[in-house]
Amino acid sequence: MFALSALVLGLASLAAAETRSITPHQDYSSSVGVLGCKIDPNRVAYWPEAVDCNNICVRLTYQGRSLELLRIDQSGGANDISYDAWNYLAFGKSALDDPHAGGGVDMDVQFVNADQCKHLLRDSGGKLALSAPNSMNYISSCMAQPDSWVARNYVAINLKDSACHCGYDEVCQVPPANEGNSPTCPHQLGTSGPYRGDSVFYYKYPTSQIIPAPGVGAC
Repeated sequence: MFALSALVLGLASLAAAETRSITPHQDYSSSVGVLGCKIDPNRVAYWPEAVDCNNICVRLTYQGRSLELLRIDQSGGANDISYDAWNYLAFGKSALDDPHAGGGVDMDVQFVNADQCKHLLRDSGGKLALSAPNSMNYISSCMAQPDSWVARNYVAINLKDSACHCGYDEVCQVPPANEGNSPTCPHQLGTSGPYRGDSVFYYKYPTSQIIPAPGVGAC
């Protein structure tokens, strides 16, 4: 009975909706090391709450339009979302077709099961791709919650930065917690490798111009 009650309360919490003032955000980043080349970087939420291992998918609704976004970065206080997502929700069109400038727009916010954001994952077998050299604190915290969504649905990749400029696009094996937390990769963990060029693109605020994530041109 207790387990059933806890499940019901958890589902109720997951489904609870609220209204937040949502603002546009240009650059891609992830405080937990989600690789921008393995997701849609134009569908990300940058919110004040710390990123946890379950509530990483949020649905925003405004005037009948809805989008699911990956909540994978912690902001300094604002409820930002990717500029193109904000433009579509607020004005009904992509920034590519009809870019707008503006500030906070009150939108309905609802945390949903992270499976609802799987369509935003790219080239990762339906897994959340994390930087093996830089995400181990987050991975370890989620592995300590073995039933969490991230613990069951992540993959560690040997890329050093969230813009995927440096490292190797290869899967690393993460050992069980009692065997340490240093992943094993085909190449040495954290090796810079050759500069990989640009693979993370988003819209420059407040225009229709698509720009690459900043990189120094070398690793």
